[in-house]
Amino acid sequence: MTDPKSQLTHLDDAGHAAMVDVGNKSDTQREAVATGHIRMAPATLEAILAGNLPKGDVFATARIAGIQAAKRCAELIPLCHLLLLSSVAVDMQPDHDLPGVVVTATCKVTGKTGVEMEALTAASVAALTLYDMCKAIDREMTIGEIRLESKLGGQSGSWKRQGSC
Repeated sequence: MTDPKSQLTHLDDAGHAAMVDVGNKSDTQREAVATGHIRMAPATLEAILAGNLPKGDVFATARIAGIQAAKRCAELIPLCHLLLLSSVAVDMQPDHDLPGVVVTATCKVTGKTGVEMEALTAASVAALTLYDMCKAIDREMTIGEIRLESKLGGQSGSWKRQGSC
């Protein structure tokens, strides 16, 4: 049986945390898409859509927060590489069946390492911002299913989520 530690890239030979050296890797175009959602009372979703919240444009604020979070991912996640992102898009879609909002973050870079953590961070912070903007009327909101949906580029190639777990 293979030692699980031997498969972890963020450990050095002594088992200590270490940043992966990507210096010898080639620059390639990379993209990652992450999603998450925030469940809320139907009335909260309607207030967002009607623009009836005291803190202003909820979607615009959450979008900016998500973009800023992707750009600062290396400051938030230990051992994450600082990336010169070429694009960050954060989209929010109302979902009356949740009820709530589905957040989708797409990050792109031409570089030596992937942008999965940036996309996941963008989706997470956008959802947290939605919570912050709406908590005055709904403290029972829940954030969930922050997950990577797909990644393109790099040595491991493309990957797309198969199924719901």
